[in-house]
Amino acid sequence: MNKNHIIIYLLLLVSLSSCLSKKKIVYLQGQQKQSSDQVNYEPLIQNDDMLNISIMSSEPELAAPFNIDQMQNNGVTANTNSMKTTYLVDNSGEIDFPVLGKMKVAGYTKSFLKQYLNERLAIYLKDPIINIRIVNYKVSVLGEVNKPGTFQITGDRVTLLEVLANAGDLTLYGKRDNILIIRDYLGTKTYNRVDITNADFVNSPFYYLDQNDVVYVEPRKAKIDSTAIGSNVGTIISILGFVITTTILLTR
Repeated sequence: MNKNHIIIYLLLLVSLSSCLSKKKIVYLQGQQKQSSDQVNYEPLIQNDDMLNISIMSSEPELAAPFNIDQMQNNGVTANTNSMKTTYLVDNSGEIDFPVLGKMKVAGYTKSFLKQYLNERLAIYLKDPIINIRIVNYKVSVLGEVNKPGTFQITGDRVTLLEVLANAGDLTLYGKRDNILIIRDYLGTKTYNRVDITNADFVNSPFYYLDQNDVVYVEPRKAKIDSTAIGSNVGTIISILGFVITTTILLTR
C-alpha cells in the first residue's frame, strides 16, 4: 500500500463518518399538495392553569362585581375593565368566580367557557364582552437543541416547530424522527413520539403543543459514541497519526 492509497482511504473514512443522511436531517419530507383544510386547534384548560378572565359591558357599574380587581378598588372607571383578573384552576378543575360561585372549567376550551359564561351572565348583563386567556402557558424543551429551556407562550396556540425554533433548532446530533413529547393532562402523563422528518407530522395530535408539555430531543448514536470517547479523543487522534506516519515510512 503506497502513500497515496493511505491518504485516499483516510479521507474517505473521514467523509463517511462526518456525513449524515439527508433523510435523517431534512424536515417534513414527502409533503403533498397544499391542503385547504384548516385545523382550529384550542388547548384545553387544565388544573393549575392561571386564567385571566375579564368581563366588560356598556354599563361598567354592572360588570364591576364580576371582576375581582374592580371589587377591590373603589371609585373605578370604565377603563379598569381592562385590568387583569386572574383565577387559579384548583385540583378539582374549578375556579371560584364572583357572584356565580364555583365553576368547573378544566377540560373545556376557552371558546366553550366563554359561551358558558355568556349564558350565565345573561341575566345580569346585556351583551357582555368576555375575554379569557391562559397566562401561564409554557412549554419546556430539553436535549439536543441549541438553546434548551422553558418558553412562555403569549398566543393561544403554538406548534412543535415554533417551539423548536425558539430553542435554536436541533443540533446535528438530535434525533428528528423520534422526538418525545411528555404531556400531563388532569394528572395523567402520556409519552408520545413524533417524526418531524415526515410531512404527515402536521396532521399529528402533537403538532400543536399543550401548556406544560415537555419536549425531549434524544441524541443520535454518534453523539453518544463521541461522549463515550470524551477527553481521550486527542490521544486517539495522536496515536492514529503516529500509526499512519509509521505505515507510510515502512511502505516506501
